[in-house]
Amino acid sequence: MSHLILVRHGQSIWNLQNRFTGWVDVELSEQGRKEATKAGELIRDLNLDFKSIYTSYLKRAKETLDIILDVNNLKNKEIIKAWELNERHYGNLTGLNKDEMRKKLSEEKVHELRRSWDTPPDKLDRGSPYHPINNQIYKDIPLDHIPDTESLKDTYERVIPYYKKNIMNKIRDNILISAHGNSIRALCKYLFKLDNNIISKLEIPTGNPLILIFEDNVIKSAKYLDQSRSKDLIIF
Repeated sequence: MSHLILVRHGQSIWNLQNRFTGWVDVELSEQGRKEATKAGELIRDLNLDFKSIYTSYLKRAKETLDIILDVNNLKNKEIIKAWELNERHYGNLTGLNKDEMRKKLSEEKVHELRRSWDTPPDKLDRGSPYHPINNQIYKDIPLDHIPDTESLKDTYERVIPYYKKNIMNKIRDNILISAHGNSIRALCKYLFKLDNNIISKLEIPTGNPLILIFEDNVIKSAKYLDQSRSKDLIIF
């Protein structure tokens, strides 16, 4: 058996403020650090040896991973950072409060922009301080790879090719990925063969490890380690 553990970062300061975050590089909140510590403790109880460890370019995912590794005495493990595992880019919604946008655009429209498969928000102006081309952490990414906005479909189309090329052939070993709600949703859509309607219902809780157990590269089970904070996987 082998294990793939997917962890959405702990609560960030913009999660706490109920803002669309996307590619903006915000830190964990105090609650988020507690969630990451709890995630580390739950993973430690599994007594697994991780051969490959991945995270995105964003500090909230990296900080979550650092806390998990510290709890597990794995600080010296190599970490592979991939921008392809970044959160979905929320276009011109970036930085805005979700409740305020529901009042402005309607509950239905915001739900469509957040949860539909292939409807992206309008593009974020490249002069915005929130645009990733204006952040030095993305300086090594070709400009034509940096989005102005994304749907979940767009996110899927960068996450899954990366997974197939760099991670899928390592599934015989134990793998840990610290990423984001929508990059993990994209992975779940692929791994569990979810259709475009079902994926809109999948919620990924912050800081709660999702463990997938494989036998002969086939998923045999999947569950959240913290059952008190689990979401309905709509899978098993």
